[in-house]
Amino acid sequence: MQDDLQTRWWALEATLVERFGKKPDMEAILFLIGIQEFGQIREKFTKEQKQDLMHVATCSLLAQSGYFELERIDEEGWPHFRQLRTMPDMNMVEQENFLKDHILLYFEEHS
Repeated sequence: MQDDLQTRWWALEATLVERFGKKPDMEAILFLIGIQEFGQIREKFTKEQKQDLMHVATCSLLAQSGYFELERIDEEGWPHFRQLRTMPDMNMVEQENFLKDHILLYFEEHS
């Protein structure tokens, strides 16, 4: 199972390298997903907006497994989520793999 996750992750990284010319780290991938979910491309985002975009991405990813749901979109177009259930206890490696699995699912469904 772990090897399959890593293989699929490397394939996604290769696709993103092809598309953007460099290998993105986890934060960059979350930022890209956040922009996709926010739906507004801007020339500049503030540091706080970048953090908000990564939060939007994380909530959107975990909504796939029922941890969050979209509650509303505010007047500026920002999605707001409600947590539906508590995340399981995981160590750092497990958290990263959990997030990677959700990112892979997201790209499978949005490609």
